[in-house]
Amino acid sequence: GQRVERAVAYGPLPLQSVDITTPQTVAPAAPVVVFFHGGGWSSGRAADYGFVGAALAAAGLIVVVADYRLYPAVRFPDFVHDAAQAVALAAGRFADRRIVLAGHSAGAHIAALLALDPRYLAAAGVPRHRIAGTVGISGPYDFLPLTRQRYRRIFPEAHLADSQPIRFVDGSAAPVLLITGDRDRRVLPGNTLRLAAAIRASGGHVATIFYPGVGHLGTVLA
Repeated sequence: GQRVERAVAYGPLPLQSVDITTPQTVAPAAPVVVFFHGGGWSSGRAADYGFVGAALAAAGLIVVVADYRLYPAVRFPDFVHDAAQAVALAAGRFADRRIVLAGHSAGAHIAALLALDPRYLAAAGVPRHRIAGTVGISGPYDFLPLTRQRYRRIFPEAHLADSQPIRFVDGSAAPVLLITGDRDRRVLPGNTLRLAAAIRASGGHVATIFYPGVGHLGTVLA
């Protein structure tokens, strides 16, 4: 009962495309979820996350699973600009619907930056009021200093401060839901704790869910 459109382009370059899953019946108030996959900003494909589209569409949501360019072809902030263009495609195609940003791991980092740093969506022509909320799953939001050389290459020194979503918390963003597992050793749950505390301190709206006994991949595979 679901319709799936593969590799709908939002730009001319490889990986600048999305997969769209639409339920057979869509409620008038159902939002569009734009989901960004994980993979350390260097791996992953939207095609591998069809299960996300299928699961959320089964709940009545329209789901846009976005590809974006990856390291080493690009570095920060290029992949965040790609993500903003994917949101722009969704905003234009579903002009009468609210948009919820979501992502897992590196994708949660990207979703959080789009939600908290208004420059990306503004540059893509998406009004901030179109974003109804953000869901971050097992995401890195406050991960300096960088201790691995690979991440130092992905996040150049000149842009390092702007890579941290927590830096842009000012209480003005749409509500945020942060989900993680308490056994995550790849992206430590402290990222979720610190971002949630910053949002609360700024007067913003945030909720957290810590799943006991769940690791980094378990939160998205569920």
